[in-house]
Amino acid sequence: MQKPRYALVAYVRGTTGEFVENLRRELHPTLPYLAAHLTILPPRPLQGTESSALQVLERICSQEDAFEVSLGGMESFVPVTPTVYIRVDGASRMCDLHRKLNTGALEYKEEWPYIPHLTIVKMSGEQPAREAFLTARERWDHFKGSRLIPVEKLTFVREDEQNCWIDLAPVLLGRSLVSH
Repeated sequence: MQKPRYALVAYVRGTTGEFVENLRRELHPTLPYLAAHLTILPPRPLQGTESSALQVLERICSQEDAFEVSLGGMESFVPVTPTVYIRVDGASRMCDLHRKLNTGALEYKEEWPYIPHLTIVKMSGEQPAREAFLTARERWDHFKGSRLIPVEKLTFVREDEQNCWIDLAPVLLGRSLVSH
């Protein structure tokens, strides 16, 4: 049996999250439901236990301040993969957090360079991805909601079956965006 894969995500809520989830259903209605999210640690097997991975997450994240990212334009990874996504502008904080967390029980040599983005859909091939990109770009160009995404609470997730992820634990960043 293959080792389970784990990831760390920041869910995108509100009108922006709803927009992404609805667009995903429109472009690929047969895909299983997947909540809109920014990936901090892409899927990986653990180098230890879930408990040791969670300890690494809590230790490092407690030292990090919450931050915001801005969503940019619609992009595609075609021809490398048939994926349509929204670019994250000014993503240095996400890159720093990814680098710091890729250690200990969570360490993994990834197949692709880490590029912060919000996936809209992964299609079956290049041509369907090109068509999905055109539709997604038009919808995104007309979206009137906020493009600022707060990154305050992360969620440690495990793949239960292919493309089906379950939440294991919330992980809070040390200092919130809201002053108390």
